[in-house]
Amino acid sequence: MQIRDFRETDCDPLIAILRTNLQYGDPESDGPEAMRRVQACPAALFLVAEEDGVAVGLLRGVYDGSKALIHIVSVRPDHQRRGIGTALVREAARRFRERGATSLAVTVPGDNLAFWKRLSFRLTTRIMAAHRIDAVAGQAEKS
Repeated sequence: MQIRDFRETDCDPLIAILRTNLQYGDPESDGPEAMRRVQACPAALFLVAEEDGVAVGLLRGVYDGSKALIHIVSVRPDHQRRGIGTALVREAARRFRERGATSLAVTVPGDNLAFWKRLSFRLTTRIMAAHRIDAVAGQAEKS
């Protein structure tokens, strides 16, 4: 297995992984165009785990100049429990540390706490998320 940066050709296999794991919520924030924007963003980190030329996992995160945040880790179900998620997180931590990050946080789905605890994360606070930024900005469509 190798961990590398995202490539445009990864879009379809990564979307399939996200869909299989019920993590593909919104094409605007998870789809191919969003993936390309993440790849182009200098603050972002977009890693892909690959085995035999096939994408089997992904990690997306961001570094703000002080702190780093992992937004999502997703591994194909038939490749889970083989250390791929752990390898993705460790590589992200290494790269964020090289950029200067002094801390690393993660947005965690409720059913995966044990994985994160094994990697020395601890539950500290709950994060509220607005999935449609237009609503927060006061520009939501009125029905």
